[in-house]
Amino acid sequence: MNSLMSGCGAEPGLITVDQALNLILQKPQSLATESLGVNRALNRYLAQDVYAAINLPLFSQSAVDGYALCAQSAIEPRSEFKLIGEIRAGQQDELQLQAGQAVRIFTGAKIPFGTTTVARQEIVKLIDSGKIEITENLKANADIRDVGEEISIGQLLANRGQLLSVGAIASLSMAGIQSVEVFKYPKVAVVITGDEVAESVADFTAGKIFDANGPLIEAWFQNAGQQVEIFHVADTEDAVQALIQELSASHDLILTTGGVSVGDYDFIRPVALDLGFEQLFWKVKQKPGKPMFFAELTRDDCTRCYLLGLPGNPAAVYVGMQIYTATLLSALQGQKQQPNWFSAVLTHDLKMDSRERFLRMSASFDQSVLKVKSLSKQQSHMLSNLMQANCLVRIPAGKSLAEGDIVQGLFIH
Repeated sequence: MNSLMSGCGAEPGLITVDQALNLILQKPQSLATESLGVNRALNRYLAQDVYAAINLPLFSQSAVDGYALCAQSAIEPRSEFKLIGEIRAGQQDELQLQAGQAVRIFTGAKIPFGTTTVARQEIVKLIDSGKIEITENLKANADIRDVGEEISIGQLLANRGQLLSVGAIASLSMAGIQSVEVFKYPKVAVVITGDEVAESVADFTAGKIFDANGPLIEAWFQNAGQQVEIFHVADTEDAVQALIQELSASHDLILTTGGVSVGDYDFIRPVALDLGFEQLFWKVKQKPGKPMFFAELTRDDCTRCYLLGLPGNPAAVYVGMQIYTATLLSALQGQKQQPNWFSAVLTHDLKMDSRERFLRMSASFDQSVLKVKSLSKQQSHMLSNLMQANCLVRIPAGKSLAEGDIVQGLFIH
């Protein structure tokens, strides 16, 4: 273990938020890749560049409902053309226009051979004996979508590492891409520790509380379009060891809440170390979420299982999910990128704290300037202000802040 990590379990050896994030980015190995249909690849990361196999548009087509014309010179008002047919979108027609001829055409329909321009229907007047009259000046090649004007064969469409958003999937689908190579999504197990979790209102008489961490984490993954397995385990060393040993053989990531501090019933860290996990860090100089634990296990087949242990307080879990879990999941899918911090103006003073803090705040624009305001009830056991919060804001350690100072934050969903 390097000098950075020496004594990291002691208060003087706490690592910084940026050091913890760098370890989460640098240590994990990317998972294998798989081929998926584009329609199943939402929120996945591309493992290969994607190139166009077709032109887009595939053929020259009309951009409007109107008339395809063949003219040997400029078209002026009162120019007449003979109407010889009609072409609809999706219709295969071998019509060929000669000078002075026109064909009724609809948006997206293939332009017939010989077309020099298209007249939108608003500037066309039908006259007797199958003729039309143009009522305005018309330039050559008007309202024609030329073949390949958007995308040409062999053009790079998407880069390795790109996140496939709804728009990206729509764009690739329009270009005829049916499948893509993506990084596999980690198989994740969530372990909720604690004998204090109530299963019914009656349990409150025994001093228990309702579980927020399980629903919080499950909803977080649902928001990302992913499902995870949730496990509850009793606060005994044997129960924790049996479950972690079982999950470490079958999952890429074990995400735990609680049991990572130094209490008599905090078994996650000692059990993980006994099972062969290597500690990458323990305890971060932050608030909430100081006793966070990150470790990796190399299995016999050289694949890895990672364990990210979050403290049990729900606010610490929320911060851990938004910042560290999100970063780790991306790293396992080949993305070595820091969270996307924004800069904003603080609207009030803040006192100094010895640890870096993540405060739940409300961000809004005021005359085109992004400003953030802290919310009340920031203690690590409280979550009610998440009804109003739309960002987490980093408050540096050992520094008082004043109204108007610039801070970094992360938008939350």
